[in-house]
Amino acid sequence: MKFTINVECTPAEARAFFGLPDVSAVNDMIMDGVAKRTEESLDAFTDPQKFFEAAMSGGLGNMEAMQKAFAAMVAGAAKS
Repeated sequence: MKFTINVECTPAEARAFFGLPDVSAVNDMIMDGVAKRTEESLDAFTDPQKFFEAAMSGGLGNMEAMQKAFAAMVAGAAKS
């Protein structure tokens, strides 16, 4: 025997039914922080000079390592 039950409810109603906490305030706080950091660092992505300065300080180390990384990306794209 097989039973099918369809329940129509909103996500908030489903969370309340199962006793899960309402984390919308925490989610809003996190998303506001992400939006703020994105706005603050937006010029680093649109200005090539700042982008490469950030890339160099972010772990690529030097120009040779960056060239190798780009070469590996191009080689990977060419194979697919």
